Amino acid sequence: MNKPKPLISAILNLNLHPKPLFSNPIHLMALTQTRTTHSDPPQNDAEDDVLCSNPEQTQEEQPSSPSLDETPSFVGSPGKYLTGVSRFERAWAHWTKLGRPKLIVAPMVDNSELPFRMLCRKYGAEAAYTPMLHSRIFNENPKYRSEEFTTCKEDRPLFVQFCANDPDILLEAARRVESHCDYVDINFGCPQRIARRGYYGAFLMDNLPLVKSLVEKLALNLNVPVSCKIRVFPKLEDTLKYAKMLEDAGCSLLAVHGRTRDEKDGKKFRADWNAIKAVKNELRIPVLANGNIRHMDDVRNCLEETGADGVLSAETLLENPALFAGFRTSNWVSDNEKDSINGKLDQADLVVQYLKLCEKHPVPWRMIRSHVHKMLGDWFRVQPQVREELNAQSRLTFEFLYGLVDQLRELGVRVPLHQKDDASATGNLAEVIGI
Repeated sequence: MNKPKPLISAILNLNLHPKPLFSNPIHLMALTQTRTTHSDPPQNDAEDDVLCSNPEQTQEEQPSSPSLDETPSFVGSPGKYLTGVSRFERAWAHWTKLGRPKLIVAPMVDNSELPFRMLCRKYGAEAAYTPMLHSRIFNENPKYRSEEFTTCKEDRPLFVQFCANDPDILLEAARRVESHCDYVDINFGCPQRIARRGYYGAFLMDNLPLVKSLVEKLALNLNVPVSCKIRVFPKLEDTLKYAKMLEDAGCSLLAVHGRTRDEKDGKKFRADWNAIKAVKNELRIPVLANGNIRHMDDVRNCLEETGADGVLSAETLLENPALFAGFRTSNWVSDNEKDSINGKLDQADLVVQYLKLCEKHPVPWRMIRSHVHKMLGDWFRVQPQVREELNAQSRLTFEFLYGLVDQLRELGVRVPLHQKDDASATGNLAEVIGI
């Protein structure tokens, strides 16, 4: 079971042309050949790719990545999660063993790395996904493996997510991490241009035979369950067929982002909770909801409306990693909302805590730079010259970043986070999420 969190214990968050979607049966029947073209992720600034470290740590004190260079041998019989009717019972038994986490950090490229996951866990997150990892590069490049995937014993429950379009390559990558996680997750939801070029993520929605083969390959050969993360089709009937196909292929847990592949802007397009509810009612495995989770009221409403077994949050957590502890940014507090109080926590506090975690668990500086920009965005709007100082730094140091926070405080900037002071709402949420 998960260790109770402060608030949770009290209230328990290639260049391809576009193709027609699943509703075209002629195209679906034609797509029987596996396509295995690949595209590497874009390269970042060399200085920001350097792994951060604490110069005061000795070599012995430096945290190490899991040993991933050799494919681990199997313990027990592979494919136990795809054996007979009992696989649904196995799926629920595994989820229950993990404590049925309901408040989950979504996968975010370059953003859901170990220090950020640990910060979110400190503030109520009960499970987390790694960033999406490129399966082929993960197999081929030791440096990529050691820098992009790090974990520790406190970092559980953990989903390790891969993008892939080749079942054998995906299996090789999955075998490297299966002893370090609770699920190996397949990304079928990324809608970005790089996913189109690399032919993975949501662009595999046009090739369901390939999708099915990826899931089956892992379900038949791993000793940990396979999870999948998807987006919805424009037509509900296609979404339900898609979800059922994944379940039949051996998926043990499905996370559903309630937006279509073309609905990339989360601020412009609301996630369709009704579609998520329909998927939940259709399947016999745990289902997670993704989309429109901005504060704990959204968590309560989503769980009530969809019946989902948990929620994922992404963009809002980047600005406010304390979301699942009941904190919210001022833009989600209305002027006439009398039940909000100053939570005596602000994003600068969170940045300092995050930096300390980065000193303990080194990650590339580009990830740290991104998080500082996200968490201090409101502060930089008040003092834009401080943001320019950050942008001008080609090489970051912890000393500079701690000094930047001090500078903002000396300039009198403080944008507090808020908490709802409503005992009835707390009680209702506790009832919804089952404590």
